[in-house]
Amino acid sequence: MLPVYHSYKVKIRNNPFKTEDGKEFENTAAISFFDENKKELSYVELGYIDTEDIYKLIDEGKDIDIDYCYCENFSLSTFRKSRGLKKDQYIQIRSFSAKETIFDTHSKNDFSYGEFIQSPLNFNNAAFLNGPIDFHSSKFGATGIDFSYVHTKDGNLDFSNTTFGDGELNFKNTILGNGYKNFDDAKFGTGRVTFTNADFNNGNVSFVNTDFNNGEVSFKIARFGDGKIDFRFAKFGEGNMSFERTEFGHGKVDFSKVDFHDGKINFNRTFFGVGDISFEGCSLNSGKITFNSAEFNSGDMNFDYLEFEHSDITFDKAKFGEGKVSFYGTKAHILSFKSTIFSDHFDLRVAKCSYIDLSGVVVRDLVELKPSEFPVEIKYLNLTGLCLLGRIYMDWKANNVEKLITDQKKTNNREKSEQFRILKQNFNANGNYDYEDKAYVLFKRYEERAELQEALISKPKVAVLHYSMFALKWLLYDKMGKYATDPFRVLLSAALTLLFFSVLHFIVFMYNSEAYGNIDPKNQLDIISQFGATVYYSTITFFTVGYGEILPLTGAARLVAGLEPFFGVFMMSYFTVAFARKILR
Repeated sequence: MLPVYHSYKVKIRNNPFKTEDGKEFENTAAISFFDENKKELSYVELGYIDTEDIYKLIDEGKDIDIDYCYCENFSLSTFRKSRGLKKDQYIQIRSFSAKETIFDTHSKNDFSYGEFIQSPLNFNNAAFLNGPIDFHSSKFGATGIDFSYVHTKDGNLDFSNTTFGDGELNFKNTILGNGYKNFDDAKFGTGRVTFTNADFNNGNVSFVNTDFNNGEVSFKIARFGDGKIDFRFAKFGEGNMSFERTEFGHGKVDFSKVDFHDGKINFNRTFFGVGDISFEGCSLNSGKITFNSAEFNSGDMNFDYLEFEHSDITFDKAKFGEGKVSFYGTKAHILSFKSTIFSDHFDLRVAKCSYIDLSGVVVRDLVELKPSEFPVEIKYLNLTGLCLLGRIYMDWKANNVEKLITDQKKTNNREKSEQFRILKQNFNANGNYDYEDKAYVLFKRYEERAELQEALISKPKVAVLHYSMFALKWLLYDKMGKYATDPFRVLLSAALTLLFFSVLHFIVFMYNSEAYGNIDPKNQLDIISQFGATVYYSTITFFTVGYGEILPLTGAARLVAGLEPFFGVFMMSYFTVAFARKILR
């Protein structure tokens, strides 16, 4: 690998050069590399081969082996011109090996319209000192290409419209200079495509409409500099794709309209610089795409209209910076954001999703779930452990909020209770007080169930007591007033309680006609009048008025009369709290 140099000097000597594998060249190329102060950084000797000698090997259809050589001004365009061929005529090359070779040119390193028909094209550990590298419209048949450990000073690289066979394309550990890297309309075979640990440096990188076929694709630990990274309309097959720990520089990253087909797409621990990110309209038939522990910087992130209905998308423990994140109109099987921080506006108005996991998420701004132009179909929504510093916009009926939580199969009663508590606080902050009451009732119901389960586990010997207390709370808190959220239900419960005590008084009177003073059975009152008298007495007792014209005289009558005022005061207080709760908001 060459050092980072400022300038270089080449001297061709007449003495022969012999490579490590025994090949001999008539001349030696002595190359020195210097820093800005003209201090020599490195010195290397290679075999020297004249470009015309390489052209003759092409004419004769022979193998080209220029390993450990210095090659100057190689160009297939120049070759065509010298042979009177058309500019776009394909040149068949049996094999081409340039391992640890140094290329030097005054224009460009031109391999365009080359047809490599046999063994793999080998540039392992080669260096290109000057000029862009051009493989435009080349064909590789069943051969592969080894570009690993290549070093280029000029970062302009053109593999557009290139057809790769089933061989492997290897750019592992390659260092490309600043410039435009173009793989537009390239077609790969079933062989592995490797850019692992490649350094693209600054400049746009384009894979627009590239067909990766069914091979494995790896950009693991690759580094992109500042510039646009463009994969629009690219197509992948059944092979997995990895961008794990890849670093994107500042600039737009565009994967819109990409067809991922099938497989696992890995963006775990990827770093995105400042700039917009777009995956709009991507599709994945079956598989999974993961952004776990990825770090997103400033810029809008567009995941709208994804067609992932049978595929999972996970952003667990990812870090989002400033910028809107949108999944508007997306279809997915699972959308997971566990333990993620939402720093800015999140649009989760998906078209269809089986399960959205927001457990452990910190919401600092706005999460939008309320339907607008189309129904938001979500089967389960997990809010366990969510820290709500911002707000969630959703509609109780349109989003079917109750079923989103209650239908969860993997959360217990305590976790469901916690989720409804979060929603209760959220609706209060949004001013949706009717939704707040609905969430509060469900929060208390699941809390009571959770406390019963926990009590039965901790003290199973007194299970009867636990069930009794649960039943009492269920009756008083829930059924009689829905936890003070429904004043009309409390009023109805009060009326029913009053009627209950009226019936009790009437039963006591019918059992003993002398149990109440001033209700004289000798007047031969009809039964309706007698019941009316007990209702009147029950009413003034229930409301603690106590006019005194009817008095309880026996033990049973006094017992009922003693209990009734307590329930009367209790129900009126219950009503006052529920009514004030509605009015004051």
